[in-house]
Parts: sequence; C-alpha cells; structure tokens
Amino acid sequence: MRATLRWAHSDLRTHRGEALFLVLATAGIVASLLLATALFGYATNPWQRVFAQARGAHVTLHTTASADAGKLAGLDGVESVAGPHPTASVTLASQGGRASVELRGVSGKPEVGRPLIVSGHWLDPAAPDGVVLESRLARALLTAPGDTLTVPGTARRLTVVGVADSAEPRYRPGERSGLVWALPSAVADPDGRVVGLRLTDPGDTGYAVQRAVTELGAGAIGEVATWQQARAEAQGDNRLLGQVLGLFGLGALVAAGFAVHGAIATRIRGHLRDISILKAIGFTPGQVVRVFLIQHLLYALLGAVAAAVLTEALGGAVPGRLGDAVDVWQGLPGHTAALFAVPVGAVLFIGATTGLAAWRAGRVPPVPVPRPVSPPAGRLTGVARRALGARVPPALVLGWHKAYRRRPRSLGAVGRLALPLLLIVVALSAWTTIDRFHSRPERVGLPTALSVRADASLGDRGTRALLERDPQVAAAYPGVEVAALVPGQTATIALRGLGTRAEPYPFTLAEGRAARGPDEAVAGQGLLDLLHVRVGDWVRMTVGDQPQILHIVGRSIEPENAGRTISTSLDTLRANDPDLRPALYQLRLDSGADPAAVAERLTAAGRGHLDVHAVANPADGLSPLRAVVLGLIVVLALIGLIELLTTIGGTVREGERDLLALKAIGLSPRQITAVTVTATAGTALAAVLLATALGLPLAHWLIDAQGRSSGIGAGIAQLPSPALLVLLGAAAVLGAAALAALPAARAARRRLADTLSAVA
Repeated sequence: MRATLRWAHSDLRTHRGEALFLVLATAGIVASLLLATALFGYATNPWQRVFAQARGAHVTLHTTASADAGKLAGLDGVESVAGPHPTASVTLASQGGRASVELRGVSGKPEVGRPLIVSGHWLDPAAPDGVVLESRLARALLTAPGDTLTVPGTARRLTVVGVADSAEPRYRPGERSGLVWALPSAVADPDGRVVGLRLTDPGDTGYAVQRAVTELGAGAIGEVATWQQARAEAQGDNRLLGQVLGLFGLGALVAAGFAVHGAIATRIRGHLRDISILKAIGFTPGQVVRVFLIQHLLYALLGAVAAAVLTEALGGAVPGRLGDAVDVWQGLPGHTAALFAVPVGAVLFIGATTGLAAWRAGRVPPVPVPRPVSPPAGRLTGVARRALGARVPPALVLGWHKAYRRRPRSLGAVGRLALPLLLIVVALSAWTTIDRFHSRPERVGLPTALSVRADASLGDRGTRALLERDPQVAAAYPGVEVAALVPGQTATIALRGLGTRAEPYPFTLAEGRAARGPDEAVAGQGLLDLLHVRVGDWVRMTVGDQPQILHIVGRSIEPENAGRTISTSLDTLRANDPDLRPALYQLRLDSGADPAAVAERLTAAGRGHLDVHAVANPADGLSPLRAVVLGLIVVLALIGLIELLTTIGGTVREGERDLLALKAIGLSPRQITAVTVTATAGTALAAVLLATALGLPLAHWLIDAQGRSSGIGAGIAQLPSPALLVLLGAAAVLGAAALAALPAARAARRRLADTLSAVA
C-alpha cells in the first residue's frame, strides 16, 4: 500500500495540470447535468402541481352563448364538468398597461378547474365589482389585490380582490387573452360560454373533443384547449434549456471519458519500464490496475462532490430562471435521489473508461521488452522525401511526419481532441441561432414588431391612417385570427388572414412558395404534423358552421401557437365571409426603429382606442441559454486541454528515442523543438478540420430537429460565420503549439546521458 501511495503521489506531482483540469471538467459536467435535471423538474412539476390541486379540466371548450353545453356532462368518459360559465371579451387597463381578457362569470368556486388563490381572497357577493386575476395576467398589468382596473371607453371600474394560479393556457400579450373571474352579474352581456370537462381517462382527450363537437355541433364551438397544450405552454423554454444542458452535459461526459482513457493509455506507454519494475518487486496485475483506477476515481469524485455541493448551496442564488429552477427542484420529491445519482453516474462512467485503459497496465510483462529503435511506421513517405528535396524546412516535414506515422494512434488522438471541439461548434451554432432571432427576426418568422388591436369605433380606414401616420411604421397589415376545427374535430388550430393580395404579408417561407392566388395558404410545421399533411395538399377546416378549404402551397416558420397555424390573405377569408372586418394589425417598422418607443407613441395617439403589444420573440425566453452555452464551452475547453496535454506528453516522450538521430543529422535544439511543436499543431489542425466538417451538419440537424419538434419548423438554424470558425481553429492550433513549446524545448536540451537512458 505504501508503494502504491508513493507511486500515485509521484504521478500526481508529474501531472498536476492534467489532474486539476480533470477535476474542473468533472465539476462542470456534473453541474450541467444537475442543472438540466432541475430545469426538467421546474418545467413540468409546477404546472402538474397546480393541475392536480385545482382538479384541472382535461378539455376546455369555448362555445356560443346559445349552446346547451350543460348536456356534455352526460357524455361517456366525462367524470365531472365545470360550468358552463358566461364569458365576455373586454379590454382592461391599469397603471401597468392594457390587456385583452376573458371575463368569466362564476357563481362559486368551481370544483373542476378550481383557481388556487395566491394572494387576496375569492369573489364575494358583497363586492359585485370584484374580480380575481390569473397570476400571469396580474404580473403583466402590475396589479395586486386592492388595485382598480378600468374598461377603456366606459366609466366601468373593477376592483382586484385576488390573484390565482390556473392550469389553463396562460396569458400571452397580443396572442392569448388573460383570464379574469367575476360574479355572473358582472358579465351582463356575454358573448359566449366556457365549459371544462374532466375525463376519467386523460388519454381519451381527442375522442372526448370529437364527441363534444358532435353533440353541440361544429357551429357552436369557438375554441378547444386541452391539458396537453396547457402543459406544453407551461413547460415552454425551460424544457429546451434542460435538453440543451443535458445533451451537452452527456456529450462532455463522453468526451471526458475518452480524454481520461487517452491520458492513461499514453501514460502507460511512457512508463512501461516503471510498471515492469513494480511487477518485478511483487505488484500483482490487479494492484497495478488499482493504482490508476483509484487515482482517477478520486479526481472524478472530488469534482463531482464539489459540483453537487456548489449546486445545492449556491444554485438557488443564480439570477434568473436557473436559480428559480434550482429552488423549485430542491423542494421536489426526487431531488435527493437525483443529487446522489447524477454525480455517482458520472464518476462510474469515468471509472469505467479508466478501467479499460488501466487494464492494459496490468498486462505489462515483468521483464521490459526492448522497443524497436526504428519501427517500420517511422520511415519517411515519398511525399516527405520530396518535400525535403524541395527545401521545405526539415522541422515542418519531420513534425508533420511524426504526427501521423502511427496511424491508429494518431487517429485516436485526433478523434479524442475533435470531440470537444465538435461540441463547441454545436454550442456556437446554438448561440448564433439565438442571435439571429434578435438581429434578423424577419428570417425566423417575425417580420413585424408590433401587434395592434383597435376599438370598433375607429374603423378599418381610421385605424390604418392612424397607424401609418407614425414616421417609423413602414407598413400596417390588417388581419384576423380565428379558431378553426380540424378534420376529425379533435382540436382547434389558428386560422389567420393577414395582408391583402394588393399588399401581401411577408411570411417567412422555408418550403414551397407564397400564397398568391385564391384559396392558397401557408402553414406551420405544427399544423402539418397535426393533420399529417404536407405542402401541396388541400385541407378542410370549420370556422363556426362554415367550412373553409385551403390549398397549402408553402411552409412558413411559425414561432407562435406551437406552429399550429395556417395563414392566408384577408381577401381569401372575405370570399367566405364578406362581412369580415380586420381585428388586428401587424406593424412592420423601419430598420433601426425602437418598438417600445413606437408603441408608446401609438398608444398616446390612439387616446385609449388602441391596444399595442410587442410581438413575442421566442428567443426572449432563451436569454439564460447564452450563459449556459458559455459555461459549456469553458467545460469543453478544459476537456480539450486535458487531451492536448496528453498528446504533448506522448509526442515529447516518443521523441526522446529520435533525439540522438535528429542531433546526428545536424538539427539544432530549436529545430528539434519545432519538430515537436509542428507535430502537436498538426494533430490539433486535423482535429479542428474534423470537428468543423462533422460539427456544422450535426448542429444544423439538431437545431432544425428541435425546431420541428417545437412546431416552429426546420429552417431556423444559423451556423457560425466563417470568421468565427477560423478564429476557433486558430485558437486551437496556436494554443496547442504554445503549450507544446516549453516541454519540447526542455526535451531538446536534455543531456546526452538522459537521452541514452530514455532510449535504453
């Protein structure tokens, strides 16, 4: 045991840098995996908790005011029903802004879809003008219990008596109305009803929707919302952040395992004589294996424990969504098990790769086998000899030859170094894609910056004149958005009419062409997947009791509504309903215009008749991803540094046997140093080229696959610029050369006796 400890201590002193980098890399990997676990829990569990405590409805149906929604309680598979409740669409204003809301009249606290009060109290008949706001709407309006809301254009005032959480789809400015509960007397002129169905089997949601539509008639259905849609919206960007952290964490773990395997294999080749001596004095093969295994397991364990302690103690202090996720995760039932399982799994994986490499050390014979002085693989190739004949500097020729003379070993070093570089290329691609959403939103389905809804008192011409009067409004596209029942009547989608044939809306197309003719439309990826159709197909949907048949001629990038959107011109929808009037206006601004400033001017010019909102950018919720990507790049760089140090150590050690020959042919110590530096830089250059060649298509595929799964669709990937890739490659190659310079210079100036000892 004493000899084992002395060997481990000696090896640690010799390779302190590699040990430190391995500890730091392991800590970064385990921290990223723990944060990914926290984000997955944060994405799902809060909504699941609210849904369970509120006995949320699996299906929420908005119907016409005359529909007899009460008879849905008798459908097979319906456990209980909430409502029907009268609803009215109104606009509420506060000091924090304005919002379109659904005012829902309830006489008592519903048994299904029960709001969970987080502040204030529930409705009181003694306060007929009291309302309870959904929590996200309350935050948007900057209101709390006791505040007063107004209805623009009227003298009506409502008092906020409470704020509640709900499992229904949440408020999204300009996209989805907020939810406000009020007494039935406050909804004096309802324009519809809402009914919630709780099912005995949530898996039958689609069938239940179909039965409900059949029972009431398609003309009575306004919109259908399911619990799966609400859950997906609640998970939102948190799940994507968790996927990114988990993917890169696992990739970094694999890269670290390969790096450790390569480091041990290289170290074993350099210490064959020492290992033989250990066996000669009585070490068993198992003891030799344990020397390497325990040593690297301790490094990995130190990094894993440090990551777990720091994540547990300081994770909640991280500003933004990551800190919130850790706080919530620490209160979940599976927190302790995950905090133990993730570090243990990482340590065991590193231990497995270490054991595979250390097993070779146990097979080293007790009597050292003399190494060949000039292995066959060391002969110069014809290309190298011609390069020397063309007076290419010998250091460059011999260095390049040295890097690739043993192909299996050289390819292994290139592959191990290319893996972290490949993941860095993918991480940079994710970064540039997020930047594209901000810098070029028109390329990712966001050609307009503001969405405006106007009171009926202004009229279409008056509204457009008011909007286009602003000097920074380049165009105002009138439009309407309605809910449409899909074929089979199992769900609703968003049917949009935007722009006119004379002034078409600038959709961002990823496939096909723009909708120019009658009955032509473009659709998002989410809709194509939902209906199992593709570009070129005809689709039939139902709006109220009117069928609408459209020809899909293109696929547009749709960041909203999970891509479940089909868009055509306003003229096409008017052909089916001549009385249709614009309900919203999408504004395209001049380049460089500030949307917030334009929105403020339009709101002031509208004098209470305009509801102006910035168009939601999906990248706004991914701002924490920048810090995540930066941290992952640092971890991957540490892993690459471990592999570089391994490559340098192996190159220098193998060069000891060639040192006498190089000096004999007249090379100076500086030229001999250049040979090793060139060999290391050549390995790094090959790794950079391989990582770039494989990383760019992999990044494009991964980002587009995420776009397809989210409904936005493929075509959003933005690869790093050539300048950034050249900078990455230059940093890797020059860094490798700089790291190799000092040990190579020391080896080139070794004494003759030391050189003879190394060769022996």
